[in-house]
Amino acid sequence: MDKFEQTNAEFEKAIAECRALFEKKLHDYRASWRILRPTALTDQLFIKAKRIRSLEVKKESRVGEGIRPEFMALINYGIVGLIQLEKGYADTVDVSNDEAMALYDRHALDVLELMKRKNHDYDEAWRGMRVSSYTDLILTKIERIKEIENLSGETLVSEGIDANYMDIVNYAVFGLIKLTER
Repeated sequence: MDKFEQTNAEFEKAIAECRALFEKKLHDYRASWRILRPTALTDQLFIKAKRIRSLEVKKESRVGEGIRPEFMALINYGIVGLIQLEKGYADTVDVSNDEAMALYDRHALDVLELMKRKNHDYDEAWRGMRVSSYTDLILTKIERIKEIENLSGETLVSEGIDANYMDIVNYAVFGLIKLTER
């Protein structure tokens, strides 16, 4: 297996783990995230990434959960963000669990395809990065999303919110892979 095939397999395994968790949460809560407006979703991503950074700096968790579940949450909320961009937010749960899973799978596949293209061009550069760098890049992407939201999406030259969500998911998957390798 070449290095790109290995990355693809590791990526797919990480997404499958996140998907399984997403599906269990759908069972428990249905698609309650459909009510999240864009700014609330951005803030949810922010608190997850901020907690990762806090744990990296403090080296201690007082609630007993580590960094790994937060990267998984970033992946799932990033995909939720892509779904919300496509559908808009709702006042009630307006999708079935099956429809939510189909949307999840479609957007996860889009993120995988983007990763493959970028990984080809960057030649596995992510493997030489530290997990803390993924965290900082994710926080930077979230800050960019906040600015785009503040500008009501009216940017001059920047990528849109969707590209930032996809990058957040990709960096979080790389974080999961790196943490698994330890």
